[in-house]
Amino acid sequence: MSALTPVEQRQVAFYDDQITAVLVELDGKREIFVPIRPICDFLGVAWDPQRRRINRDLVLSGEVKGVTVTVTPGGRQEMVCLPLDYISGFLFGISASRVNDEARDRLVRYQRECYKVLAEAFQEGRLTADPVLDDLLQSDTEAVQAYKILQAMVKLARNQILLEAQMESHAARLTDHDQRLEELESTLGHAGRTVTPDQASQISQAVKAVAIALGNQTKRNEFGAVYGELYRKFGITSYKLLPAKQFDEALGFLTEWHQSIVGRAPF
Repeated sequence: MSALTPVEQRQVAFYDDQITAVLVELDGKREIFVPIRPICDFLGVAWDPQRRRINRDLVLSGEVKGVTVTVTPGGRQEMVCLPLDYISGFLFGISASRVNDEARDRLVRYQRECYKVLAEAFQEGRLTADPVLDDLLQSDTEAVQAYKILQAMVKLARNQILLEAQMESHAARLTDHDQRLEELESTLGHAGRTVTPDQASQISQAVKAVAIALGNQTKRNEFGAVYGELYRKFGITSYKLLPAKQFDEALGFLTEWHQSIVGRAPF
Protein backbone atom coordinates (compact mmCIF):
# COMPACT_ATOMS: atom_id res chain seq x y z
CA MET A 1 0.00 0.00 0.00
CA SER A 2 1.37 3.43 -0.93
CA ALA A 3 2.18 5.90 1.83
CA LEU A 4 -0.47 8.40 2.87
CA THR A 5 0.13 12.07 2.07
CA PRO A 6 -0.58 14.54 4.88
CA VAL A 7 -3.09 17.34 4.50
CA GLU A 8 -1.23 19.21 7.23
CA GLN A 9 1.92 18.65 9.28
CA ARG A 10 2.79 20.27 12.60
CA GLN A 11 5.69 20.28 15.01
CA VAL A 12 4.25 20.20 18.51
CA ALA A 13 6.38 21.33 21.44
CA PHE A 14 6.24 18.77 24.23
CA TYR A 15 8.50 20.07 26.98
CA ASP A 16 12.00 19.76 25.45
CA ASP A 17 10.93 17.61 22.50
CA GLN A 18 9.44 18.51 19.13
CA ILE A 19 6.88 15.85 18.17
CA THR A 20 5.71 15.63 14.58
CA ALA A 21 1.99 15.12 13.99
CA VAL A 22 0.24 14.93 10.62
CA LEU A 23 -3.37 15.28 9.51
CA VAL A 24 -4.34 12.82 6.76
CA GLU A 25 -7.46 12.11 4.71
CA LEU A 26 -8.48 8.48 5.20
CA ASP A 27 -11.72 6.94 3.92
CA GLY A 28 -13.33 10.36 3.62
CA LYS A 29 -12.39 11.40 7.16
CA ARG A 30 -9.51 13.44 8.53
CA GLU A 31 -7.41 11.77 11.19
CA ILE A 32 -4.27 12.69 13.14
CA PHE A 33 -1.29 10.32 12.84
CA VAL A 34 1.99 10.40 14.77
CA PRO A 35 5.36 8.98 13.61
CA ILE A 36 6.54 6.44 16.16
CA ARG A 37 10.31 6.22 15.64
CA PRO A 38 11.05 9.82 16.76
CA ILE A 39 9.17 9.16 20.01
CA CYS A 40 11.30 6.07 20.57
CA ASP A 41 14.41 8.20 20.00
CA PHE A 42 13.19 10.80 22.54
CA LEU A 43 12.61 8.04 25.11
CA GLY A 44 15.89 6.30 24.43
CA VAL A 45 14.33 2.96 23.43
CA ALA A 46 15.41 0.94 20.41
CA TRP A 47 13.16 1.31 17.40
CA ASP A 48 13.37 -2.18 15.89
CA PRO A 49 12.01 -4.02 18.97
CA GLN A 50 9.17 -1.50 19.21
CA ARG A 51 8.31 -1.95 15.55
CA ARG A 52 8.17 -5.72 16.06
CA ARG A 53 5.95 -5.19 19.11
CA ILE A 54 3.53 -3.10 17.03
CA ASN A 55 3.42 -5.79 14.34
CA ARG A 56 2.68 -8.48 16.96
CA ASP A 57 -0.08 -6.49 18.62
CA LEU A 58 -3.51 -7.45 17.23
CA VAL A 59 -4.88 -3.91 17.65
CA LEU A 60 -1.90 -1.71 16.80
CA SER A 61 -0.91 -3.80 13.77
CA GLY A 62 -4.33 -3.15 12.27
CA GLU A 63 -4.05 0.62 12.72
CA VAL A 64 -0.45 1.34 11.72
CA LYS A 65 0.04 3.25 8.43
CA GLY A 66 2.92 4.52 6.36
CA VAL A 67 2.81 8.32 5.98
CA THR A 68 5.07 10.59 3.96
CA VAL A 69 6.54 13.02 6.49
CA THR A 70 8.86 15.97 5.89
CA VAL A 71 11.87 15.79 8.20
CA THR A 72 14.88 18.06 8.68
CA PRO A 73 17.42 17.08 7.57
CA GLY A 74 16.40 14.44 5.09
CA GLY A 75 13.40 15.90 3.32
CA ARG A 76 10.34 13.76 2.64
CA GLN A 77 10.36 10.14 3.79
CA GLU A 78 7.86 7.44 4.64
CA MET A 79 7.48 6.82 8.36
CA VAL A 80 5.57 4.27 10.41
CA CYS A 81 2.70 6.10 12.11
CA LEU A 82 -0.16 5.34 14.47
CA PRO A 83 -3.46 7.22 14.80
CA LEU A 84 -3.44 9.68 17.69
CA ASP A 85 -6.12 7.67 19.50
CA TYR A 86 -3.73 4.71 19.70
CA ILE A 87 -0.62 6.58 20.86
CA SER A 88 -1.45 6.05 24.53
CA GLY A 89 -1.84 2.33 23.91
CA PHE A 90 1.59 2.21 22.32
CA LEU A 91 3.22 4.28 25.08
CA PHE A 92 1.74 2.22 27.90
CA GLY A 93 3.16 -0.85 26.22
CA ILE A 94 6.70 0.41 26.84
CA SER A 95 8.00 -1.05 30.07
CA ALA A 96 9.68 1.40 32.44
CA SER A 97 12.34 -1.25 33.00
CA ARG A 98 13.43 -0.83 29.38
CA VAL A 99 14.44 2.81 29.80
CA ASN A 100 17.21 4.25 31.91
CA ASP A 101 16.61 6.24 35.07
CA GLU A 102 16.97 9.55 33.25
CA ALA A 103 14.35 8.63 30.67
CA ARG A 104 11.90 7.02 33.11
CA ASP A 105 10.34 10.32 34.20
CA ARG A 106 10.10 11.35 30.55
CA LEU A 107 8.28 8.10 29.71
CA VAL A 108 5.75 8.68 32.50
CA ARG A 109 5.24 12.25 31.25
CA TYR A 110 4.62 10.97 27.73
CA GLN A 111 2.16 8.38 29.00
CA ARG A 112 0.23 10.98 31.00
CA GLU A 113 0.24 14.04 28.75
CA CYS A 114 1.31 13.30 25.18
CA TYR A 115 -2.14 12.43 23.79
CA LYS A 116 -3.77 15.54 25.26
CA VAL A 117 -1.14 17.92 23.93
CA LEU A 118 -1.17 16.47 20.41
CA ALA A 119 -4.97 16.57 20.32
CA GLU A 120 -4.99 20.22 21.42
CA ALA A 121 -2.48 21.09 18.72
CA PHE A 122 -5.06 20.31 16.04
CA GLN A 123 -8.34 20.85 17.84
CA GLU A 124 -7.83 23.85 20.11
CA GLY A 125 -4.73 25.54 18.71
CA ARG A 126 -2.46 25.06 21.73
CA LEU A 127 0.92 23.87 20.46
CA THR A 128 2.91 23.45 23.65
CA ALA A 129 2.89 21.59 26.93
CA ASP A 130 4.87 24.35 28.62
CA PRO A 131 3.90 24.23 32.31
CA VAL A 132 4.64 27.96 32.52
CA LEU A 133 1.41 28.65 30.63
CA ASP A 134 -0.60 26.73 33.21
CA ASP A 135 0.95 28.85 35.93
CA LEU A 136 0.21 32.07 34.05
CA LEU A 137 -3.42 31.08 33.63
CA GLN A 138 -3.82 31.23 37.39
CA SER A 139 -3.50 35.02 37.29
CA ASP A 140 -6.46 37.37 36.77
CA THR A 141 -5.25 39.65 33.99
CA GLU A 142 -7.49 40.81 31.15
CA ALA A 143 -5.57 38.62 28.71
CA VAL A 144 -6.07 35.54 30.89
CA GLN A 145 -9.77 36.33 31.25
CA ALA A 146 -10.09 36.76 27.49
CA TYR A 147 -8.25 33.46 26.93
CA LYS A 148 -10.55 31.60 29.32
CA ILE A 149 -13.64 33.18 27.77
CA LEU A 150 -12.52 32.14 24.29
CA GLN A 151 -11.78 28.60 25.49
CA ALA A 152 -15.21 28.45 27.08
CA MET A 153 -16.82 29.72 23.86
CA VAL A 154 -14.98 27.08 21.82
CA LYS A 155 -16.20 24.32 24.13
CA LEU A 156 -19.72 25.77 24.15
CA ALA A 157 -19.79 25.91 20.35
CA ARG A 158 -18.48 22.36 20.16
CA ASN A 159 -21.16 21.12 22.54
CA GLN A 160 -23.81 23.03 20.59
CA ILE A 161 -22.70 21.42 17.33
CA LEU A 162 -22.87 17.96 18.90
CA LEU A 163 -26.25 18.73 20.48
CA GLU A 164 -27.72 19.96 17.18
CA ALA A 165 -26.42 16.86 15.42
CA GLN A 166 -28.05 14.66 18.08
CA MET A 167 -31.34 16.58 17.83
CA GLU A 168 -31.36 16.24 14.04
CA SER A 169 -30.72 12.54 14.39
CA HIS A 170 -33.52 12.17 16.94
CA ALA A 171 -35.91 14.20 14.78
CA ALA A 172 -35.15 12.00 11.78
CA ARG A 173 -35.80 8.87 13.83
CA LEU A 174 -39.07 10.29 15.18
CA THR A 175 -40.22 11.15 11.65
CA ASP A 176 -39.39 7.63 10.54
CA HIS A 177 -41.28 6.17 13.50
CA ASP A 178 -44.34 8.35 12.73
CA GLN A 179 -44.34 7.20 9.12
CA ARG A 180 -44.11 3.55 10.15
CA LEU A 181 -46.90 4.02 12.68
CA GLU A 182 -49.15 5.58 10.05
CA GLU A 183 -48.46 2.68 7.68
CA LEU A 184 -49.17 0.15 10.43
CA GLU A 185 -52.38 1.89 11.49
CA SER A 186 -53.49 2.07 7.86
CA THR A 187 -52.87 -1.64 7.46
CA LEU A 188 -54.59 -2.66 10.69
CA GLY A 189 -57.38 -0.11 10.56
CA HIS A 190 -56.80 2.10 13.62
CA ALA A 191 -59.98 3.21 15.44
CA GLY A 192 -61.21 6.48 13.97
CA ARG A 193 -59.60 5.85 10.62
CA THR A 194 -61.22 4.66 7.41
CA VAL A 195 -60.93 1.14 6.04
CA THR A 196 -57.66 -0.02 4.54
CA PRO A 197 -57.35 -0.48 0.76
CA ASP A 198 -57.71 -4.25 1.22
CA GLN A 199 -60.86 -3.82 3.32
CA ALA A 200 -62.31 -1.34 0.79
CA SER A 201 -61.69 -3.92 -1.95
CA GLN A 202 -63.65 -6.53 0.04
CA ILE A 203 -66.58 -4.11 0.44
CA SER A 204 -66.50 -3.38 -3.31
CA GLN A 205 -66.56 -7.10 -4.18
CA ALA A 206 -69.46 -7.66 -1.78
CA VAL A 207 -71.43 -4.80 -3.38
CA LYS A 208 -70.72 -6.30 -6.81
CA ALA A 209 -72.03 -9.72 -5.73
CA VAL A 210 -75.21 -8.21 -4.29
CA ALA A 211 -75.79 -5.99 -7.35
CA ILE A 212 -75.37 -8.89 -9.78
CA ALA A 213 -77.71 -11.15 -7.78
CA LEU A 214 -80.28 -8.39 -7.49
CA GLY A 215 -79.93 -7.48 -11.19
CA ASN A 216 -80.65 -11.09 -12.16
CA GLN A 217 -84.06 -10.66 -10.54
CA THR A 218 -84.92 -7.14 -11.65
CA LYS A 219 -83.11 -7.24 -15.01
CA ARG A 220 -81.65 -3.79 -14.23
CA ASN A 221 -78.25 -2.43 -13.29
CA GLU A 222 -78.48 -2.43 -9.52
CA PHE A 223 -74.97 -1.24 -8.68
CA GLY A 224 -76.10 2.30 -7.96
CA ALA A 225 -78.95 1.09 -5.78
CA VAL A 226 -76.74 -1.20 -3.68
CA TYR A 227 -74.08 1.47 -3.19
CA GLY A 228 -76.80 3.99 -2.34
CA GLU A 229 -78.30 1.75 0.32
CA LEU A 230 -74.82 1.11 1.79
CA TYR A 231 -74.07 4.83 1.87
CA ARG A 232 -77.38 5.71 3.53
CA LYS A 233 -77.04 3.02 6.19
CA PHE A 234 -73.53 4.03 7.26
CA GLY A 235 -73.73 7.78 6.53
CA ILE A 236 -70.90 7.88 3.98
CA THR A 237 -70.44 9.15 0.44
CA SER A 238 -67.94 6.48 -0.68
CA TYR A 239 -67.24 2.93 0.41
CA LYS A 240 -63.60 3.98 0.83
CA LEU A 241 -64.70 6.41 3.56
CA LEU A 242 -66.28 3.68 5.67
CA PRO A 243 -64.90 3.90 9.26
CA ALA A 244 -62.59 0.99 9.98
CA LYS A 245 -64.53 0.09 13.12
CA GLN A 246 -67.67 -0.47 10.96
CA PHE A 247 -66.02 -2.75 8.43
CA ASP A 248 -67.33 -6.01 9.95
CA GLU A 249 -70.83 -4.55 10.30
CA ALA A 250 -70.89 -3.38 6.66
CA LEU A 251 -69.62 -6.69 5.36
CA GLY A 252 -72.22 -8.51 7.47
CA PHE A 253 -74.97 -6.24 6.12
CA LEU A 254 -74.02 -7.06 2.51
CA THR A 255 -73.64 -10.76 3.30
CA GLU A 256 -77.14 -10.97 4.76
CA TRP A 257 -78.54 -9.04 1.79
CA HIS A 258 -76.91 -11.45 -0.65
CA GLN A 259 -78.19 -14.45 1.31
CA SER A 260 -81.72 -13.04 1.24
CA ILE A 261 -81.54 -13.02 -2.56
CA VAL A 262 -79.74 -16.25 -3.45
CA GLY A 263 -79.74 -18.16 -0.18
CA ARG A 264 -75.95 -18.35 0.08
CA ALA A 265 -72.95 -16.07 0.77
CA PRO A 266 -70.03 -16.23 -1.67
CA PHE A 267 -67.94 -13.71 0.27
